[in-house]
Amino acid sequence: MQIVILKDSASVAEYGANIFIKQLQKKADSVLGLATGSTPVSLYQGLIAANKAKQISFNQVTTFNLDEYLGLEGTHPQSYRYFMNEQLFDHVDIDKAQTFVPPGDAENPIAACQGYEDQIKAAGGIDIQLLGIGRNGHIGFNEPSSGLMSRTRVKTLTKATIDDNARFFEAGEYQPHLSITMGIGTILDAKKVVLLATGEAKADAIKATVEGALTAACPASALQLHQDAVLVIDEAAASKLTDSDFYKHIEAENQKLMARLGL
Repeated sequence: MQIVILKDSASVAEYGANIFIKQLQKKADSVLGLATGSTPVSLYQGLIAANKAKQISFNQVTTFNLDEYLGLEGTHPQSYRYFMNEQLFDHVDIDKAQTFVPPGDAENPIAACQGYEDQIKAAGGIDIQLLGIGRNGHIGFNEPSSGLMSRTRVKTLTKATIDDNARFFEAGEYQPHLSITMGIGTILDAKKVVLLATGEAKADAIKATVEGALTAACPASALQLHQDAVLVIDEAAASKLTDSDFYKHIEAENQKLMARLGL
């Protein structure tokens, strides 16, 4: 894994956005894997700005989101389809028919999971997958104990994840306890993975991901198996790593090499 430690959350968002901007400049018809939550919002704002400045276009892009709450229609304000429209799709030149989110309102969610896998395959696979990370190390809604080669499926959310997300729901409002999520194996199939993490609350999960064992107890640790996974984190999220200075040194040397090679 490539570990990039930056000063603050704004720097993390800018670095992450630049990875996606370069991807779209290199391949206009990229297939992007996208994520929801508070961490990616600033990255999406960077992509919107680049689109408005005509640095990039989304008119040939296809997107697949990681997950969706089971039982919510796409028009529900807490659905991830609604989130993506509000935070990105409504503000760029993308064909919404080419934006895919797991169907939380599917009559047969089990069949819908296989259908989602088939759609990703038909699109040629995901070029670059964006991830956040939960405090318990979950990626997507792959909670601890998830199979490391799992595929898109229905998952029960842990109490910790439900509690973390409760702030987005009104008091007394129905909050789903089930989701449809890409599996860890589905995520690992992406050609490149970019995980963003900010804040001290994510420090334990980042340490387990980077320096811990490869284990279903920390789903994000599966990224140790990926040949092109980039973790972009701020100082607070990196605070429990054993030797963050060493990771910074590696990245500095890597940047020198890339500059010499013109990459």
